[in-house]
Amino acid sequence: MPPIRKLTLAVNASKDGAAELARELAGIAAKAGVTVREIAAQPVAAGALAGQDACCVIGGDGTLLGVAREAARAQVPLIGVNRGSLGFLTTFSAEEARAHFGELLGGAYRLAHRAMLECGPAGGPRDLALNDVLIKAEENSRLVRLEVDADGELVTEYTCDGLILSTPTGSTAYNLSAGGPIMHPAAEVIAMTPICPHTLSNRSIIFRQDVKLRIINRSPDSAMLVALDGQRHPAIKRHDAVEVSISKLRLPLVQAENYSHFSVVRTKLKWSGALVDRRG
Repeated sequence: MPPIRKLTLAVNASKDGAAELARELAGIAAKAGVTVREIAAQPVAAGALAGQDACCVIGGDGTLLGVAREAARAQVPLIGVNRGSLGFLTTFSAEEARAHFGELLGGAYRLAHRAMLECGPAGGPRDLALNDVLIKAEENSRLVRLEVDADGELVTEYTCDGLILSTPTGSTAYNLSAGGPIMHPAAEVIAMTPICPHTLSNRSIIFRQDVKLRIINRSPDSAMLVALDGQRHPAIKRHDAVEVSISKLRLPLVQAENYSHFSVVRTKLKWSGALVDRRG
């Protein structure tokens, strides 16, 4: 892969050891002749990553989500270094980053291009989500009745606590906690998972990559809240129809050359199964 010559460090200083690790990695980069600048991880201003070869995010998965939209718009690859808990997206540990950062900057990495959702009010401005779009009642104690249309065809109407519309990347996040499926990140589909539906027959639905979804609030007394990767969409009003589809933009994500998605899943979710050589 191309070497990285211009690097931004996006650091979540509230994470234990993040600032110290950023200084170490900046030193490694400087010795390699890389131009380095540091920004606060959240919020990332529009245009903050323009002209950069890569952005190294030091924090947890939530920190990376806060940078992902701008990285996708600028098509700047993200290097996730985990100083949080699970680390599905921030796949490099601090030890791995220290040991291999110079090699990575020299081009010893691979790029994955992760699908993102775009969401907004009907006919209104769109924003991006790497993990999921959450649609729920504005008041936590209220049920909401949501009609779902796919390409203009009625799918169903849910009476539920809310809906999660997830990318494959986000399938191991809120979607998984709500009983939704785990999807391989290359699948480029949308999973729709109801939260506590008031029926035993409703389960997750998987939609193809070019589907156009519309969600309509059919509860006159319950206003909707719409959140993209945990951040409320400011342009969606209380009773707007919400449109969701897969964006044309992809997030470039830096991975180690020997990265294995299922190895990460086994480790993070504590699945059984050892990696053994079955060739003989």
